[in-house]
Amino acid sequence: MSNLSKSRILTGDTPTGRLHLGHYVGSIENRLAMQQTHDCFFIIANTHALTTRAHEPAAVREDVVQITMDYLAAGIDPAKSTIFVQSEVPAIAELTWFFAMLLGFGRLMRNPTVKDEIVVKNLGDNYSFGFLMYPVGQVADILAFRAAYVPVGEDQVPHIEMTRELARRFNVSYCGVDPQAGDEEHARKGVFPVPEAKVGRISRLIGTDGKNKMSKSLGNHILLSDDAKTVQKKCNKIYTGRQSPTDPGTVEGNPIFEYFDAFATDKAEVAGLKERYREGKVGDGDCKKRLAEVLNAMLEPMRQRRAAFEAHPEKVLEVLRDGTARANVAAEETLYLAKQAMKFDFFPRELKLR
Repeated sequence: MSNLSKSRILTGDTPTGRLHLGHYVGSIENRLAMQQTHDCFFIIANTHALTTRAHEPAAVREDVVQITMDYLAAGIDPAKSTIFVQSEVPAIAELTWFFAMLLGFGRLMRNPTVKDEIVVKNLGDNYSFGFLMYPVGQVADILAFRAAYVPVGEDQVPHIEMTRELARRFNVSYCGVDPQAGDEEHARKGVFPVPEAKVGRISRLIGTDGKNKMSKSLGNHILLSDDAKTVQKKCNKIYTGRQSPTDPGTVEGNPIFEYFDAFATDKAEVAGLKERYREGKVGDGDCKKRLAEVLNAMLEPMRQRRAAFEAHPEKVLEVLRDGTARANVAAEETLYLAKQAMKFDFFPRELKLR
């Protein structure tokens, strides 16, 4: 059933604030590369943000705009890629309902990402039913666009596995695909291809605290939109555990050198710094200063692009409107194919933004 002429990707972010370096190496880099060769859809998942921010709709709305500017500043081109707002694509919500009927509660609760979020966010038993629907909604986000690939961080791979399961289950249940069929057969005969996760070159970037994954909630992050002085201040606070600048230093697991390896283009310089650091011939302060210079050189073009959009915020909304209109065309096509397979295609419909 699938008639896509170009491999499609779907990925995105829940609007919980601006993006940081961890997002960049975990997923943004892949998006930038793949927008040259793939049909790219990037979702701003504002409905998912309500799972923990139901009483902050104005803040979520503002974060939608901020993340869109992060995308544009990083180099995502709206002429090549579709950036859209989740809440304005109703087909996703309808597919969420259909997929929920194919998923058992026990399987949902075995998803390690769900269990981890309950612990990390200290939710206990105080989470909404919508929080449990969130993983099913993520499945619908991806399958609504019949994506072949999903660029994600390592922590999101369990969600992709659930998506793969539900794509197969739908195709077997409603399209007559053999339960033992391979992924190619599902793509050929089913409504939904079985998508593959594409993990970034650095799946888990350590935070400036030297212990935890980089995270806005832990305050151990460097934002893509931080100005030069802020980047230097955050670099100065990087914790290495080294007691004296003349002590032999440890490079392995050291966030300074994880960042150098991730973002520095002069690999010979980094190799020399590592050698001198191990021998106690260069201090943390000098390394942090040089690191800030490396990061600022990478971030400065992003700052300039962001400043242009900040001066004309109406252009950000135009990007979102145009992208959401395109997203609705694609998602409505998928929904109709799914309804045909389910014998629920009573009346065709056309959805347009006003």
